[in-house]
Amino acid sequence: MRCRRIPTTLLTRVHAALLVVVLTAAAADAKENILYAFTGGADGGFPQAGLTPDSSGNFYGTTLEGGSGFGVVFELSPKKGGGWTETVLYAFAGGEDGSSPEGTLIFDSAGNLYGTTAGGGKHDAGTVFELSPAGGGGWSKTILHNFNVSDGAIPSAGLVFDTAGNLYGATFSGGKPLDLGVIFQLSPSPDGRWKEKILLQFGHHKDGGGPAGTLILDKAGNLYGTASGGYEVSGSVFELTPMANGHWKETVLHGFQGKGDGGFPHGALTLDSKGNVYGTTSSGGRIDEIGPCAFGCGTVFELSPGANGKWKETVLYKFKGGEDGDGPVAGVSFDSSGNLHGTTQMGGGTGCDFQFGCGTVFELRSGGGKWHESVVHRFKSRKGGRHPLSELIVDSRGDVYGTASDNGVGNGGLVFAITP
Repeated sequence: MRCRRIPTTLLTRVHAALLVVVLTAAAADAKENILYAFTGGADGGFPQAGLTPDSSGNFYGTTLEGGSGFGVVFELSPKKGGGWTETVLYAFAGGEDGSSPEGTLIFDSAGNLYGTTAGGGKHDAGTVFELSPAGGGGWSKTILHNFNVSDGAIPSAGLVFDTAGNLYGATFSGGKPLDLGVIFQLSPSPDGRWKEKILLQFGHHKDGGGPAGTLILDKAGNLYGTASGGYEVSGSVFELTPMANGHWKETVLHGFQGKGDGGFPHGALTLDSKGNVYGTTSSGGRIDEIGPCAFGCGTVFELSPGANGKWKETVLYKFKGGEDGDGPVAGVSFDSSGNLHGTTQMGGGTGCDFQFGCGTVFELRSGGGKWHESVVHRFKSRKGGRHPLSELIVDSRGDVYGTASDNGVGNGGLVFAITP
């Protein structure tokens, strides 16, 4: 029997439900539009990943379950008269075909889609796949790589391309010597095969382990990512730099202590034009002795490079729990004005999930040398979805798009748009 993933921060706090005191004052929410509600059946269910847009205004994504029971790749297309149409591009069959896609998809210049499955494959350790539009309609799937545990397992994050056409990604576990995950590269060969190269195996230093977020690539070809945990730290932010000898050098930019600086980052990072790095931690920050933040409700942080090669962490915001939001597991996204947008998987109001709340969409604005948070939307009911786990897309009008991992028509999650 396959079990759906429960939000990680919620699991650690259920025992404190009777001690939670939740504030009831709330600001007016922005308007939520439900673009599509999954039934959990043939159309898919429980999306964990963010959305990928194309130039025609369509969205592409994945669901953890549904289809034939092992997840789907879907397309959402706007209708002329309003509303959206969902098309299942591929339903995974489990086994060697792959199962449980969790990562965000990416396009290449030819219009092919690339992604990962956290399970299935020849060794039941996950796969990297390509979907190509077929000439007569439909899409054809090719498995580019089957993980075998020793080279990585559970690739739950999305992928990123470099300018040479190589793919980069992370596996949550597998690798040597401690099964704490790897960073890998896949390179295309003239014969159509893809060759894997392991760039980093976690566990040798205080670099954490369990990378769960999609990597980012800067203009110089350096990779940045987060490790969600580890033996000696509560997660880390790392950089991988390509060397002349073909190896990659790892630098730990920050090792979290799980306290005021945050802990257990799960989401992707964001770079600004000055080379600063932004992200979230799912716990740490503000620590209360009792209440929703007994383990910390999470943070939004910035890492800035210094002249001496060291990086400085600045906590931009510490979540307060309750109405304010709690436990961000996705990264943050910039809008055209330099504001940051993100989600929390819990918080936002009472009467939902042991009174921890169903999650929020938030905004951070910079002013007067500080960042100021406002809750843009609070998920409050089954109809409107709950527990957003993915990064957001922000368009030129300031509208934000994302997925909620649960609820909808058949409690299968949904795709939403928030209009300020």
